[in-house]
Amino acid sequence: MRIAFHAPMKPPDDPVISGDRETARLILKALTAEGHAVEIASRLRTWLPRPDPQAFEEVRAAAAAETSRLMERWRNGPAPDLWLTYHLYHKAPDLIGPVIARALGIPYLVIEGCRAAKQAAGPWAAGFAAADRALAAADVVAALHAEDAEGLAGFLPSGRLHRLAPFIDAARFAAAAARPRTAAVPVLVVVAMMRAGDKERSYRLLAAALGKLAGRAWRLLVAGDGPCREEILGLFPAARVDWRGVVEPDAIASVYGEGDVLAWPAVNEAFGVALLEAQAAGLPVVAGASGGVPDIVLDGRTGLLVPEGDTDAFAGALARYLDDPDLRRRHGAAAVAHVASGHDLAAGRRALAALIDAAASVHRGRKAETVP
Repeated sequence: MRIAFHAPMKPPDDPVISGDRETARLILKALTAEGHAVEIASRLRTWLPRPDPQAFEEVRAAAAAETSRLMERWRNGPAPDLWLTYHLYHKAPDLIGPVIARALGIPYLVIEGCRAAKQAAGPWAAGFAAADRALAAADVVAALHAEDAEGLAGFLPSGRLHRLAPFIDAARFAAAAARPRTAAVPVLVVVAMMRAGDKERSYRLLAAALGKLAGRAWRLLVAGDGPCREEILGLFPAARVDWRGVVEPDAIASVYGEGDVLAWPAVNEAFGVALLEAQAAGLPVVAGASGGVPDIVLDGRTGLLVPEGDTDAFAGALARYLDDPDLRRRHGAAAVAHVASGHDLAAGRRALAALIDAAASVHRGRKAETVP
């Protein structure tokens, strides 16, 4: 099948590392492994960092021009059999896919569609309305975690809302999972960009929690960089921090291999690719139970989840792992098995195949309903 792919929030070849970019790349990898011919149809970013009516109109005009370009091209050559949009919401609506899919008469599939009804009125109203139009046009919308599914359930008709478990290529982390963890001082790992907003708030909460554990032995290994680097690194005692800066995806497994626990407060986190990667590498996770985190970390089995934003609870969970190496090893081994059983690339391939079949089936049914 020829699949046209678009990620309106961030294209998969964007130079800035992020979990969103990694998920897009994994989807492309899984689809290609299934034998599909996948093309990044557009690299237009519709994402806006803040409400801006003029900027939104400029994005809308750019999307119209991009749509015209693609339609002209496909009038004279093989058109795609399906349009797939990854990650649309009020800050990054899909302004291209619905128009193309309708004009070509092909199925329209959305993966990681998000809908926060509170944004229907207010400064994000235009983006919310545009995202709603795309969601309504989609034959199938896949939510990546329970919170997103709940937000979509009252909007999408039955049969068009599906779930897709986040997945990674676990084989990349097998060597890290097999490494013995015998260091006398436990290493806590953080893999996150250093930018303002939720990331900075998570770092601040982590620093506050570690401040309560100053009398225990630990070191902090940080992979990440960004505009708030100096402020964030200044939150932690320099003598106990090993900062690696940006670590490319191909090298990140070795970072997890040096650690004993993945520690991330996950303030307002969608789900966190790093949490899956760390588990595949044999690290138990301490995280805030926000967004989709409880969908991928099994509390008390592959990690310890605490109420989002609770510094004392986060410190207490870290203390449990710092004081009990056997618990770390048991939960780490369970984490490897957990990812292998339901969040590996093979599972992703099967799930994507089912979503494509469902989108095609719904599309046929919707076309039949329009025939007089």
